[in-house]
Amino acid sequence: MSHTLGARQAQKLKTRRALLDAGLRLLEDQSLSSLGLREVTRVVGVAPAAFYRHFRDMSDLGVALVEESLGSLHAMVRVILAEQDGDEERIDATVEAVAEHVRRYPAHVRFIARERHGGVRPVREAIAAELARFTDEAAEAFAPQLTGEGWSPEDVRMLAQLYVDHMVMTAAAFLEAQTEDPGAGDPGTVRAGDPEGVRRVAATARRQLLLISLGRHHWRTA
Repeated sequence: MSHTLGARQAQKLKTRRALLDAGLRLLEDQSLSSLGLREVTRVVGVAPAAFYRHFRDMSDLGVALVEESLGSLHAMVRVILAEQDGDEERIDATVEAVAEHVRRYPAHVRFIARERHGGVRPVREAIAAELARFTDEAAEAFAPQLTGEGWSPEDVRMLAQLYVDHMVMTAAAFLEAQTEDPGAGDPGTVRAGDPEGVRRVAATARRQLLLISLGRHHWRTA
């Protein structure tokens, strides 16, 4: 009996994974609000009724994609904030982490960039919640030093928000400078479509973060 239950659970997880991958692939060329449930199930090869064993509706699938798209980035950012001491070292590590994330998960980055201000409210809210969690983590990392320098909690969070907003902007810029490899499998490993463009994005991102860092050292809480 336990073997049968294990096989069923494995099949359920496999189908759920297939639905997520199909949705992500279809969303490369359209928004979630225009994507139909039947389109997704047709790609996977399951009946539309099977979709509801895994997701309540398309919004629910979109929220799952948000968690998947941004979840893996949390761990990298936490490590960067915790382990890098100097400003320039942290800046270099941040830019490299964002570039690597875009190289590995271009479809996820495209999905977040499109749906952050898209027409599906639960997905917009899920993205906002995940980015707010990023901001909280960054603020927590900055707080020990900055509060000792007289920064208010509000200003610490403002700085953290600047970093998070910049990270999202940089990810979108890296994505534009890359092209998908037609021979790669989903979610689509990418190659540099414009190596010089990628280098320019990285250099600009570093300079912008350095400017934020310099401003931080001269900021005085009102």
